[in-house]
Amino acid sequence: MAGPLGQGWGLGAVLRSRAALRPLGLLAPPCRGLTGPGVLEENPFYGKYRHKIQELRRSNPRVFESRMEKRNEVKKQPVGYSEQSEFVRRVEEKAEGLGTKASKGGFTRDKTLDSILNVEMVKEKSAEEIKQIWTQYFSAKDTVYAVIPAEKFDLIWKRAQKCPSFLYALPRKEGYEFFVGQWSGTELHFTSLINIQTQGEAAPSQLVLYHYPELQEEKGIVLMTAEMDSKFLVVHEAQCLANQVQLFYATDRSETYELVETFNHRSSEFKYMSVIAELEQSGLGKALRPNQVSDKS
Repeated sequence: MAGPLGQGWGLGAVLRSRAALRPLGLLAPPCRGLTGPGVLEENPFYGKYRHKIQELRRSNPRVFESRMEKRNEVKKQPVGYSEQSEFVRRVEEKAEGLGTKASKGGFTRDKTLDSILNVEMVKEKSAEEIKQIWTQYFSAKDTVYAVIPAEKFDLIWKRAQKCPSFLYALPRKEGYEFFVGQWSGTELHFTSLINIQTQGEAAPSQLVLYHYPELQEEKGIVLMTAEMDSKFLVVHEAQCLANQVQLFYATDRSETYELVETFNHRSSEFKYMSVIAELEQSGLGKALRPNQVSDKS
């Protein structure tokens, strides 16, 4: 079992295994060094996605070549460039389409708070008692979970409305793997940048954070839990991504949140190394260093 996941939130974490995941339509900005002929195989994370990439190459070479050509077209664009209005429009269209489709062995469709606990019953409890119930319930399960103070979530939510997407950095042995996080309602979907670049709009979510504000006004708390693909993420990695939401969206430092604003509204100025610098400064990535966490089997 994992330990506490973030200071001041009452967060805890473990991991839930999922196979096929609900697709997330994202048109992510290309990462410098991940574009151009022959560079795909050189990417240190190519091996993790090799099977899906090769399967696409064999089954539908035209689609594969088309996607590679699109990547080549933007290879000279700065990191973060993606024509954000088109990016958000496509994501919203895909999110709307997902709402009409049933989940096929992947993430839970319409995962409501009522499907987890009796909301009417817990309304009789205090915020601290609900926190204990939530923690006790999920401490025996494999997932990421949290109890977020209402004022903190209110800040995150207001900022998410203005800046619904961001690029997150996950420390790896080889350096950093980038993930795009996209808000869809109160759900926050994550999928790796290379996954998006190779699969386009068919790229599946690899982690979804579900936020429940039903008790926010009355109890002053927002409950959160998650589902993830255990083939690509382990608990400590999911923890790191979840903690970065607090780091970038709930920060009091204007310089930190400015990165989120830049990514969404001034994408040509966005520099992915600034994300890494913030992560290093916060110390969130230390738990994922090779000498502290064993490689996943």
